[in-house]
Amino acid sequence: QVQLVESGGGSVQAGGSLRLSCAASRYIYSSNCIGWFRQAPGKEREGVASIYTGTGSTYYADSVKGRFTISRDNAKNTVYLQMNSLKPEDTAMYYCAAEGRCGGRWQLYQYWGQGTQVTVSS
Repeated sequence: QVQLVESGGGSVQAGGSLRLSCAASRYIYSSNCIGWFRQAPGKEREGVASIYTGTGSTYYADSVKGRFTISRDNAKNTVYLQMNSLKPEDTAMYYCAAEGRCGGRWQLYQYWGQGTQVTVSS
């Protein structure tokens, strides 16, 4: 059963842009919060950005503020992550996940996609 599906990853040069999409089922989308997480080899999984699907309130990690923008399209049950000014340190597997509340650690999120790889070269 597909619940969350990420797309849009790829390989880009530093300074480039990518737009990730997270398509969710209606049931999962109604969980209230959709978050983006990333994990690079040898590093802990970290939160990137999250959004309350109902209100549009957002959260960003300090490392991506001013460069990444999270948004949602409720008609499509889809959350986007626009990533600009990409840096090599942004290289990671990016996952979207759903939970009732935003801002918690990743272990609290109930539903997860399979991930999409983002690679940024210098």
